[in-house]
Amino acid sequence: MEAKAWEYSSNEDSDDNDEVYLQNASDEEDLHFTSSSLPKLQFRNVKSKAMWNEETGMAEVIEKNGKMWVSTGIVRSGKIYTTIEETLYLMELGALHLVDDENSSISLVEMYDKVAGRKSGCCWELFEAYRHLKSLGYIIVRHGVAWSLKSIRNSQKQAALEGTEESAQLVDMGSKLELSISKLFGELKINDLKPDFDVYLPDSRFRKSSPGDPNFLLYLSRDHLPCRAEIEALERQCGGIPLKICLVTEGRVSFFSFDKVELPVLP
Repeated sequence: MEAKAWEYSSNEDSDDNDEVYLQNASDEEDLHFTSSSLPKLQFRNVKSKAMWNEETGMAEVIEKNGKMWVSTGIVRSGKIYTTIEETLYLMELGALHLVDDENSSISLVEMYDKVAGRKSGCCWELFEAYRHLKSLGYIIVRHGVAWSLKSIRNSQKQAALEGTEESAQLVDMGSKLELSISKLFGELKINDLKPDFDVYLPDSRFRKSSPGDPNFLLYLSRDHLPCRAEIEALERQCGGIPLKICLVTEGRVSFFSFDKVELPVLP
């Protein structure tokens, strides 16, 4: 396998305009561009408001403002719910006011503690990967979680029209996703060997009802890069969609992809 790596640094001693480095490990040619490493807290006159549910590990949006909801949060029964990483990211931007079930405000520090405590199927490294990609404009959802039930039904209809063998599997998938929001993330395990995020390129035409296939799937590697057998096991779950491996170490977010290559046969 040939590895390609994209490295990103968000160290505390970096300048206000941090540099993001893209490195191709095969030829060691460096490219870089400027990007803000961390979202800058903004004071907004109008914020969205959401209520945190400790049992589900998600927030229910109760007041929606701004265009961000076109590509943020999943839709169930006409309501928008955000995962802990989405919730925290929006709070960092100053775009979301979060309250508990008694309408008392929840602070950023409290949410940082939840992520650091590996609550709600998330950990700090996973949040850093999400925050980095989201700050670059990518559209992201938890892997295996549909944007909306309508998107599943649209996939089922398309498969039926094409007469593919996957149509029965999609119908079964749709029935499994007809779950109450309280059960959606109840069995998530951070250390499962499966992709963590579906990632889409920035697209102003994106719709949750018909998102299409993601541009790539992202797997957060825990402490070290996976071995070849683990990478192959992950790729089998991707259905032909490219896989990228993410490694977060001391504030540096790196992305790796692997290509299969054939070595020449020596005479």
